[in-house]
Amino acid sequence: MDILKDILYTNKKVSKNAINSLKDNWLIIFTGLFYSLATIILYILLPHFWILAGLVLVVCTSALISNYLYLINCIISRNKFDLQDFKEGFGIYLRKVWGISFIGWVASLIINTLVMPIFSRGYYPMGLGVILNFLAIILVNALPEVMYQKHYNPWESITYTIEFIRDNWIEWFIPNIILAGALYLFTGNFLSSVFNYYIQFEFTFFRPRTLILYFVGQIIFSFTMIYRGYLFEILSTSNRRKRLFMREF
Repeated sequence: MDILKDILYTNKKVSKNAINSLKDNWLIIFTGLFYSLATIILYILLPHFWILAGLVLVVCTSALISNYLYLINCIISRNKFDLQDFKEGFGIYLRKVWGISFIGWVASLIINTLVMPIFSRGYYPMGLGVILNFLAIILVNALPEVMYQKHYNPWESITYTIEFIRDNWIEWFIPNIILAGALYLFTGNFLSSVFNYYIQFEFTFFRPRTLILYFVGQIIFSFTMIYRGYLFEILSTSNRRKRLFMREF
């Protein structure tokens, strides 16, 4: 019963903060268009970098992720962001995102070369890969929030995230599943990776229905990321007993 009270009380407060912040910072909705166009241009230019294409892709993608996380951090910490924040955001978390991406690459390499050949006997390798990816996304689901709210290095960020999910999995995943369901219901998009920073649009973008669905998706996505920020802030700085105690006052 206490856990239900805690979830209702916490998410009531988070919902109010997220709605107000999205109204005050509605420009965050249009950042997805910039990231989409930047990504398209990046993939067009990649072949010109030859053997360095992979490195360029990682650095540029990490910079875009860093930029978005910094803008969300500005909203959570001071409820506003400006053009200067947008300019600075590309480098704020660049090393951290790059470091975590490298750890993920090493883990993927180990799994594909050592684990998969052993455990894929009797199983469909593709099915096993899907299961492992799903577990990874679950275990480090709060990694974006850890990156911009906690001052940890890449490895510490990962381990803290796993501990956070272990201690708060009910409180974290119930609202996140609801928000992900709303996004899928309106747009057909799943948040299928750890670092989500925009909703993709198709080349049929200029059809009215597609345009409307795209911006609806961006609104829901932006609200979701702001919501996650406020929810993580509360869950990571308190426990259930403390939150229930504070509720009495």
